[in-house]
Amino acid sequence: MRFGDAVRTALRGVGQTLITVGVVLLLFCVYELKITNLVTEREQEQLREELAQAWAEPPPPDPAVRPAAVELGEGIAVLRIPRLDDDADDPYATVVVEGTSPADLKKGPGRLVESDRPGELGNLVISGHRTTYGAPFADLDRLAPGDAVVVETRDTWYTYRVTGTEIVAPSAVEVTLPVPKRPGVEPTESVLTLTTCHPRYSARQRMVVFARLDETLAKSDGDPAALTVAAGGG
Repeated sequence: MRFGDAVRTALRGVGQTLITVGVVLLLFCVYELKITNLVTEREQEQLREELAQAWAEPPPPDPAVRPAAVELGEGIAVLRIPRLDDDADDPYATVVVEGTSPADLKKGPGRLVESDRPGELGNLVISGHRTTYGAPFADLDRLAPGDAVVVETRDTWYTYRVTGTEIVAPSAVEVTLPVPKRPGVEPTESVLTLTTCHPRYSARQRMVVFARLDETLAKSDGDPAALTVAAGGG
């Protein structure tokens, strides 16, 4: 084989390899950005149905009896963020699951099991994906101080108000403490911490949104003002 033929053959082989690699990368991107969203959408539909059925059952006769612990991956609450309600016909509402393992977060945002529960004294920590598996926290960077974050449980609405946002390293676990960034300090208020990857399409850092409990309302008393004002366009 002449030298020129060998070069052309080699270049042809390199070109075919690059095309193959490009197709594989394209399919991977489609899977990550589209298929995973469909997977989570189905999971969310099932979680909503299960949560609605569980909440429809009669509560324990003794209010002092603590509900049985839920299994990892099961729905525990519904998270609503009026600031992200760009579509009035499809308001932002996503089921929060118990746990933050990769399997749990494929279903939706998850509660860090070591953190406190909605409304409890301490820090409720919820983590979620920003670009895949439904990307529930895709637009978390749009939240500003004063914005409402509403957590719905079986019988109560908890309205938290954003106090600030920080970008931290993935190792900054101190933001999940009962009093964020203050180890050893006993909590005196109920706070909420939302975490997600930063920047988009990267896990190099974490975006952390801090919020403080502003209102607790029994569902039997109606909807919280944060939702009714948003629904009315205020």
